[in-house]
Amino acid sequence: MAVPRIDLHTHSTASDGTDTPAGLVEVAHAAGVDVLAITDHDTTRGWDEAAAALRPGMALVRGSEFSCVSPTGRGDRPVSVHLLGYLFDPQHEAIVAEQARLRRERDARLRRITENMAADGYPVDVETVMALVPEGASAGRPHLARALVAAGVVGSVNEAFAELLYTGSPYYVPKVDTPVETAIEMITAAGGVTVFAHPLARRRGRVVEPSRLEELAAIGLTGVEVDHPDHSPEDRELLRRMAEELGLVVTGSSDYHGTNKTTPIAAETTDPEALEKLVAQATGIPVLHG
Repeated sequence: MAVPRIDLHTHSTASDGTDTPAGLVEVAHAAGVDVLAITDHDTTRGWDEAAAALRPGMALVRGSEFSCVSPTGRGDRPVSVHLLGYLFDPQHEAIVAEQARLRRERDARLRRITENMAADGYPVDVETVMALVPEGASAGRPHLARALVAAGVVGSVNEAFAELLYTGSPYYVPKVDTPVETAIEMITAAGGVTVFAHPLARRRGRVVEPSRLEELAAIGLTGVEVDHPDHSPEDRELLRRMAEELGLVVTGSSDYHGTNKTTPIAAETTDPEALEKLVAQATGIPVLHG
């Protein structure tokens, strides 16, 4: 019997992916994905469309990627981190309020970055960039990156991030994210489970000390995304060892964004036993089956 292909971290046009939620399901089906998690940034907007498009034999894990902030564990300034929440009640009052606030933060930040670049002579404007964000979707820097590509400033979204939109660039604008401890407690209270997304993705910038995993596990973190395209073999080994010591579930995911990134869906996958452990601890909503 074939081992199910499980991808627990993907994005659609509900945030900064390029496939609609239904299109995301189609891409997953074509790639032989058996279990797909839709985890758009700070929103559950794509859940219903993805569920309606689910193919027979496929399963859908509904989730979201929460924008968080965390101490690094080194005593320097805090760093942005991402937390994957799965199978939580989307109507939970705290989550509804916090995700709405985060989307407002995202919108305001994108407008400010665009204004800053326009003031420096780049051929972008707020109206054009915001038109690339579907109604109700979470705005993000990839939308501005696509506008820069369309204007001929850069050749790709990746180039836009590497040269202009990276964290700490002259045009970077921070946003007020959720303390990661608060997010873990909030998602848990809503019946969900939590996985620390790509905690050692060093190519993206500063990361937390691995010791933060121990602190977060103590307050209820469920798992850690070990197998991720931005993790080195050495960091994967370190995280896998720490997860075993701390009793955290190990996941693997592509972090698929459609054409906004070059990584294909299911480039990294999760072991079926790991998914079973996550599902067994969730009490919010069920996994959907086509």
